[in-house]
Amino acid sequence: MRYLLLILLMVFPFTAAQAQSAKRPPAVVQAETYLKSLDTAKARFLQTSPDGSQLKGTFYLNRPGRLRFEYDDLEDFIVADSFFIYFYDAELQEQSNAPIGQTLADFLLRSDLSLSGDITVTDLRREGGLLQITLTQTADPGAGSITLGFQENPMWLKKWRVTDSLGNVTEIELFEMQTGISLDRSLFIYSDPKRFEKPRYNN
Repeated sequence: MRYLLLILLMVFPFTAAQAQSAKRPPAVVQAETYLKSLDTAKARFLQTSPDGSQLKGTFYLNRPGRLRFEYDDLEDFIVADSFFIYFYDAELQEQSNAPIGQTLADFLLRSDLSLSGDITVTDLRREGGLLQITLTQTADPGAGSITLGFQENPMWLKKWRVTDSLGNVTEIELFEMQTGISLDRSLFIYSDPKRFEKPRYNN
């Protein structure tokens, strides 16, 4: 397994919780406002897996509910269609899926995106030229975390880092991001690649 599932398909469900009453830092509020404003986006990405291997590809976002990752050198892909998120493993010619609400993708794709309530900001720092905000599930902080890295002035999402409960880290860096663009809805529909294979005949 290439650790691709750690990007967003990692089971990391969010459950209802009381909103935090403490006043939030302005940087957190600014980041939340920016993320809420993201409707459509397209970007190149570099994925670094826990074993140090790297993959490049293209990321698509259509909030709420939809995203897609396509890899340059693999036929694998990840797609969310507002209800489920699917991972296609071309080597095994198999797909796995889960309801979006039971995965980490729910944080980014939900219509009522918030950096409070059922998620908790556990760390806020400026490092490596980025504002870095680490989030965990309020009800189960040991389940894993995601750290979002933002450029400031203007606010821009540059990377995120997922750490699972075992400490494995997968990082996605974004480049050449375009926002507010028109995206073909077919990008966010799961289609089984095997359906379009050419028939094989015995010689």
